[in-house]
Amino acid sequence: MLRVQIYLQDHLTSFRMILLGFILLIFTGAALLSLPAASFGPERVAFSDALFTSTSAACVTGLVVFDTAAKWTLFGKTVILLLIQTGGLGVVTAAAAMLSLTGVQIGLLPRIAVRDSVSAPQIGGVIRFMRFLITGTFCIEAIGALCLFPFFSGQFGPVKGLGYAVFHAVSAFCNAGFDLMGTQQPFSSMTSFASNVPVNLVLILLIILGGAGFLTWEDLLSSRFRPGRLRLQTKIILVSTSCLILFPFLYFYLIEFKGYAGTERVLLSLFQSVTPRTAGFNTFDYGQMSEDGWLLTILLMMVGGAPGSTAGGMKVTTLAVLFLSAGAFLQHRDQVNCFHRRIDPDVIHNAMTLLTLYIALLLGGTMIISTIENLPVLPSMFECASALGTVGLTTGITTGLSTASRMLLIAFMFFGRVGGLTLGYALASNVYRDRGRMPSEKVTVG
Repeated sequence: MLRVQIYLQDHLTSFRMILLGFILLIFTGAALLSLPAASFGPERVAFSDALFTSTSAACVTGLVVFDTAAKWTLFGKTVILLLIQTGGLGVVTAAAAMLSLTGVQIGLLPRIAVRDSVSAPQIGGVIRFMRFLITGTFCIEAIGALCLFPFFSGQFGPVKGLGYAVFHAVSAFCNAGFDLMGTQQPFSSMTSFASNVPVNLVLILLIILGGAGFLTWEDLLSSRFRPGRLRLQTKIILVSTSCLILFPFLYFYLIEFKGYAGTERVLLSLFQSVTPRTAGFNTFDYGQMSEDGWLLTILLMMVGGAPGSTAGGMKVTTLAVLFLSAGAFLQHRDQVNCFHRRIDPDVIHNAMTLLTLYIALLLGGTMIISTIENLPVLPSMFECASALGTVGLTTGITTGLSTASRMLLIAFMFFGRVGGLTLGYALASNVYRDRGRMPSEKVTVG
């Protein structure tokens, strides 16, 4: 026992704690979903299918191999909901919150892990921030459920309607994309509410609130919404998020949904511009969308939401830093500035690393699935981007994929939720720092 404790002290870093926490959550969820009580039908769900569903829920993705409403019992749906909530908050954060409620003193390593999990700037005050995160999450989800309750109760009755309202509020805020509406078509999602203004607006607000990140809302509240007192990261997130909603909305409104009219056209355009980052709900069948629409959605799914949020993807700050860096280079400036602040070179290097990782995985996964399944490139790329960005949108090919392709998507969902940098830091045994500088030599690029 002493040897194990010494080994953990020497090797268990905060990033490895996050990694192991998600692995434990995923396999626990898979074991529970494999139980006969979790699903309808005479046969138990195969462990590979349970593992896919558990990974999708814990990594708040939303890709499914079964109709969630028809396949899973109340016990199975409850397991999925708990996986979504725990995965959305972060495994380490949820565990630390439970320990805090019992009065257990939280040590330094768990505090560091919570800081890294929520992308907090410093370890000081991280427990206070964790409590703000938990309280804020439950309050927003409760308000969302109350707003959705009248519509679901009218369709399913008060008891079932309350369960549906809670499930979809949690799924929307955690950017999970799991729904209970696909009884007729496995990918119908929220299409029956495509023209329902209140339901659309509630889901859109929940998605944006969850995807903006907890640090963003804390900064907004502490600054009392005064722009001059906001942190640079908050400003970048707000501007980038607004642009990534506005410009796709204009495309969808002017081109993709020009055959629709009035309120429904506005709602379809707005919802499809918000949900790829990275909620996974849809009010339109993506199997019927044009290839141009698919390509735009793939780009949005790869970007994702804000750091420290319930969303996945490369993050909006990564895209913003890359654009700012390119702009500075084209203007022959030796520093990257934004809102009268300088961005550290290490941040730019991290952004470039993330972009390289995501593009390499997207292209590699696309080629593998396209070859194995004998599918066109674009639908295969759409599926890979959906898994990497932990989105959950699909063109309709998920249920027909082979076990090998599903295992690849499981790995992509895990990578997208944990994060490329977290995974890299967790797997690296040591951090090597150059003690000297090699002679430089010019290399021509471009």
